[in-house]
Amino acid sequence: MARHLAIGDIHGCIHALRTLVDFVGVRPDDTVITLGDYVNRGPDSCAVLDWLIRFAETHTLVPIRGNHDIMMSQARDHPDAFRKWIECGGDATLRSYSLFTGDPGDLARVPDHHWAFLDERLAPAFEIDGHFFVHANAYPDLPIDEQPDFMLYWERFNDPPRHESGKIMVCGHTSQKSGMPAANGHAVCIDTWACGGGWLTCLHAESGTMWQANENGDTRRLYLDELEAGDEI
Repeated sequence: MARHLAIGDIHGCIHALRTLVDFVGVRPDDTVITLGDYVNRGPDSCAVLDWLIRFAETHTLVPIRGNHDIMMSQARDHPDAFRKWIECGGDATLRSYSLFTGDPGDLARVPDHHWAFLDERLAPAFEIDGHFFVHANAYPDLPIDEQPDFMLYWERFNDPPRHESGKIMVCGHTSQKSGMPAANGHAVCIDTWACGGGWLTCLHAESGTMWQANENGDTRRLYLDELEAGDEI
């Protein structure tokens, strides 16, 4: 059967992404939901955006918008936004567009199709039967299509209450420094710090199976029902 597969914050970790997709065995009939933060901090944001754009040509990809993606878009036009972006890992993104070792990079080298992906292709949220997917968080008493940007892109995961829809929230944004997901029975955070030496996580929403890969090429498998409510394992 077709699967809904959520992938946590990638942050330029192209090797972990490629390894993870191979490990999961993504099929053409799967829907892959990426939870945002494609750029910044990790080694190759340019390659990550290229990979996602190509992947979407042959697979069903639902890319969610993350706060780091917003910061990169805003960095084009506002000097203060550019400085904030650099402080939050944008320097690593610029280097991924550099022409030679030691070149700090330049926003002018970001190709138009990368800007189009960041500006036009990303969704604020995605819902299916039983689950909804956002980058950061959601107010429990508001429908998903009425959530403010602050909650969707910036609010941290901190034992959130059950959403009024009864659906399980799947999110990223709040780095789990242990490299393991956090869950409380009705919400799960799968940002497992790929860019900080942790893991990139993929969750199969329907079964609770989780796969992980890191930048070293290591892989492992976990199961959501092994996490006790409120635990980070």
